[in-house]
Amino acid sequence: MLEQGSSEPTMAAESVQHSEAGMVRQERWEEIRRLYFQDGHGVSKIARQLELDRKTVRRCLRQSSWRPYQREGVSDTLLSAHADYLRERAASVHYSARILYQELRRDRGYAGSYETVKRFVAPLRELQSLASLTQTRFETDPGHQSQIDWGESVVDFRRNRRKIHFFVLTLGFSRRAFCSASADERLSQLLEAHERAFEHFGGHTREHLYDRPRTICAPAEGGRVVWNPTFKSFADYWSFEPRLCRAYRAQTKGKVESGVKYLKRNFLPGRSFFDIEDLSAQLTEWTATIADQRVHGTTHEVPMVRFERERAALLPTSGQPTFALGARFSRIVAEDYLVSFRGQRYSVPFQLIGQTVEVQREDEGLSFYHRDRLVATHALASGSTPQMHILPEHGPGAIARNARKRFALHGASSPTPLHPDVEIRDLSCYEQLAVSP
Repeated sequence: MLEQGSSEPTMAAESVQHSEAGMVRQERWEEIRRLYFQDGHGVSKIARQLELDRKTVRRCLRQSSWRPYQREGVSDTLLSAHADYLRERAASVHYSARILYQELRRDRGYAGSYETVKRFVAPLRELQSLASLTQTRFETDPGHQSQIDWGESVVDFRRNRRKIHFFVLTLGFSRRAFCSASADERLSQLLEAHERAFEHFGGHTREHLYDRPRTICAPAEGGRVVWNPTFKSFADYWSFEPRLCRAYRAQTKGKVESGVKYLKRNFLPGRSFFDIEDLSAQLTEWTATIADQRVHGTTHEVPMVRFERERAALLPTSGQPTFALGARFSRIVAEDYLVSFRGQRYSVPFQLIGQTVEVQREDEGLSFYHRDRLVATHALASGSTPQMHILPEHGPGAIARNARKRFALHGASSPTPLHPDVEIRDLSCYEQLAVSP
């Protein structure tokens, strides 16, 4: 009989709970999965019904096939001295037993086997998987946080196929998102997309969450963040606080990750695009009529309806001028040889259709570059009404007109008109073509 105050009952109970997982035989494992996946019972209900710990139930649900539980421990005296190091280091190398084994051999004089390290790491990895399975979704108040990310996909246009980068900014409370298509993910593109999102929502949140992209920050020792100075100036200019996901924990921005997946799975499949302008127009229409209006799977509300409760909490941006970068912005030339910039469309030489040009604002004008060669200039359009600004010399008719003049001077007949689907060549080729006999 146990004496009063003895700790043995508590120790025995803890021992039973700790070894409980090892007592789950295959029949009980199959029953747990049947109750969860077929009958729809929750983890707590299954645990009560089968008199198991909830952690045991979650572990069984996480396993793709039954296997006996292996208690965390150090089975080799050679590894005992390195146990604390392994527990602290494992997450940093994504629980890779191979990397840990290499480090032990190289840096700590370990003389044991790889299999011993592998057995030690296996339960650590399983505990991490369980933690991911049971993590609580982080919800934010209206106007508190946005999450930002890029996605990419190869898109078929009428003339070619090319990789398109999709910028997605998701408001944390309402789940309303702004999406745009881009030629690349350079810093200038990132900042411009932010400003377009601010204009779209009529404001922005107080905090923005990112997944440590090299365009905005650099790795540093001791967990210190080294911000890109241009990006930090941009954040200060617009008065928002940039934040980063924890290292190796990109899932903390799961709201925008889900938004990127939704765009790829719901917008892109089954659609065809004439050019980049057509893609952008379809994306805008899809965002307004589909993404903003569907019932969100997590909030179980329509994002646009939920946004009405978030709108007033956003920091207003109307009337504030754009952040002056003096940088070049990449654009893909559309089929009508026009390039979009700040809501206006400007012409460039038609030979550049489908190719990437760079736009740079200089005082009250715009300069357009292709492979660092200046190919067009325009006066910066004023006003908010979208317009097309076309110079006659950029169209295919300009070459024919110039050719007719030159052939008339030489007493020769006019050359055959160019086919609309002209092959993309360097601009100097067309000068030679226009004067060829």
